[in-house]
Order: sequence, then C-alpha cells, then structure tokens
Amino acid sequence: MPAEYIFTSESVSAGHPDKLCDQISDALVGHYLRQDPLASVIAECAVSTGILFVSVKVTADAVVDIPNTAREIILDVGYDQGAFNGRTCTVMTSLSETNGAYPRVDEMALDDGDLDRLTAQENVTLFGFACTHTPELAPLPLWCAHQLMRRYDHVRRQTLRYLAPDAKCQVGIAFADHQPRRIDSITLIASQHSEYPSLATLRADLAEHVIAPAFDGQPVVPDERTRLQINPEGMMLEGGPALHAGLTGRKNGVDTYGGFSRQSGAALSGKDPTRIDRAGAYAARHAAKHVVAAGLADLCEVQLSYSIGIAGPVSVRVETFGTGRIADDKLTERVRQHFDFRPGAILRRFNLRRLAGMHQGQFYRRLAVYGHVGRSDLGLPWEAIGDADTLRA
Repeated sequence: MPAEYIFTSESVSAGHPDKLCDQISDALVGHYLRQDPLASVIAECAVSTGILFVSVKVTADAVVDIPNTAREIILDVGYDQGAFNGRTCTVMTSLSETNGAYPRVDEMALDDGDLDRLTAQENVTLFGFACTHTPELAPLPLWCAHQLMRRYDHVRRQTLRYLAPDAKCQVGIAFADHQPRRIDSITLIASQHSEYPSLATLRADLAEHVIAPAFDGQPVVPDERTRLQINPEGMMLEGGPALHAGLTGRKNGVDTYGGFSRQSGAALSGKDPTRIDRAGAYAARHAAKHVVAAGLADLCEVQLSYSIGIAGPVSVRVETFGTGRIADDKLTERVRQHFDFRPGAILRRFNLRRLAGMHQGQFYRRLAVYGHVGRSDLGLPWEAIGDADTLRA
C-alpha cells in the first residue's frame, strides 16, 4: 500500500433489507438453540416488496413459530406502514430436516482427546483481523460507519420519527504511514416516510442529530476538510424491501472488517455455531486480537483453512504486514500452540451453543447488526483478551 491513501467502509441500519434478513435468520437460530442447545439449524431469508420467504433446515427438539417470529422482527425494526408492513406482508416458509446434521454430541462433556469426533462440515478458508486503530482493535473506517448507523437507528426511534428504517453510510479515512489521520469523507443516505420535511431539513437534522453526536468525544472527528454528503441524490421515500430486495448473508464486509482485511465468502448469520465458517471466523478474530493486544503487531490477520471431515484446520497462517515485532512464521507457531482451532474446542471455549439460552434467545439477533466483531456492547467471548500476555513468551 502507498504511504498515503484513503480507505472507505460501509455500514447499514437495522432496517436495511439485507440486515432485516440477517436478523430474522439469526433470531430463528437463537430460538432453536434456546430450547435445544444441540440443535442443528440453517435459516435463510429473502425479502422484496410485500413478501418474505424463509427457508429453515433444522434438526432440534424444539418448536418455533417461524412466521410470527419474522413478523415481530419486521415490526420491531420499524416496518409498520407503507408498501412493506409486518402486519400485512406475505410470509412464506419452507421447513425441512437438516441433511447430515452435526452429531448431537455435547463438547462440554468430552475430554480434549475426544474433541476430534467433532469435525469440520465445510471446506472453507476464514480470516480474523485486528489492528490498533481503535480501543476495540477494529479498523477505524468500519468502526466509524457502525457508530453512525447505531446513532441513526436511535434517533429514528426517539427523535426524528419521520425517518424510515432503511439507511446506509460510508466513511472514508485518510491514512499516512498506515495510520489513520483524519476523516476524509462521510456519506449518509437515509429514507423517510413522506416528502415532509424538505431535503434541506433532512440534511440539517441528520448533521445535527446523527453525525455530530456519533463522533462526540472520539479521538478522530470530522474537520473543516471533511467532505459531508447527505442524500446526495435527493430524498429516498420508504426505501427498504419496497425499493431493493434483501438476502441473508449478503453484508459480509459490514459483518467483519469493512474490506480492510480479507473475509470468507461464507455468511455468518443464519446458521448454528457448529458451522465452522461461523465459529472459525470468531476464533480467527480472537487469535488476531490477542496478537495485537499483546503488542506483537499493529496489524494482524489470522488465516484458518478447514477441510470436511478433519477436526483441526489444515492451515494456520499469521500475516502482520510488516508491523510484527517478531517474524510472522514464529508468530504463526505461537498462535498454533496457544489456540485450539478444532470445532469442538471453539464451541467449548466460547460456549457458543448456550449463548442463546443465556440471553433469552436474543443473542444472535443482536449480533446480526453493527458487526460480529469489534463489539464492546454484547460481551462477546471472542472479543475477550484476558490472556494476551501469554503470547509474548
């Protein structure tokens, strides 16, 4: 990369159609796991004007009202009027038994040697990333974008009631010597329920109630050179599924690192955590965050590659992009020795199958918006770095 450059990342609101699908899919995963922690679940959604399709493949000792769960979330997100309405939209469902369900073996009851019985179900390469940009060790462009969308969803519910649920933003950060220096640009596109108020009022309201508070007290804030665009193409009425369709798992960049690091093509939402493409992504982030928290690198990407039927990853690789305090091959060996990346070990370390029950079934739905990593609001086990010092030895 050049010494000076601008990097942009996008985030979306809870009412964006793709995120609506993610929330419904993960809510269903959470409801099944709350009743049966050993459930095997794959839930996927597609949404368009006036219609939602939900496909659920499950093996579980549990019963979930799929249409009602979907409608509750649609209404809670804010689609209670207009062309897409949780009360009147058509909800179509397809429910079938999981083909080749993960073994109903509780990893909590197994000895370490027995964890080899729980193998990978997918061929996948995963990436975890951490950096020194923010206290959460997350990339600053995406972190800023998430802050804006959190604030947007808050004021839409509390203050600016004319705003509709669908919104997105992009934040550009100017870097020098690979360190963030200033906010170069902010683009915010929001939908509203009607032509009132005017576009000028919309822009003034979003600048005052969303953008300014989102950066209040932050170390990097907009300055006089920051390019600010609010609905540059004019008003967007309603938005949401009435404007563009949504699918589960289509916002992988938003869910992970905003493009600042590589990411798997596999969705994170809509599957129970026995799927290594979900659990492994969390484990890779956990390892990368430990490396940076231990002061061994300013940037760290951990790659894990899995093959079907094999318990551990067939490849573990650490890349520090020239910022490592020790050689990458030596750091890779330390990560291999310190972390157990077998699926059963990951499930046990993060207690992934029981998080839904511990949070009244809401954990995975909450995870589906504002990113699966870099979160300080949910107490995510893969974000904990209590034993980072052990990597220094």
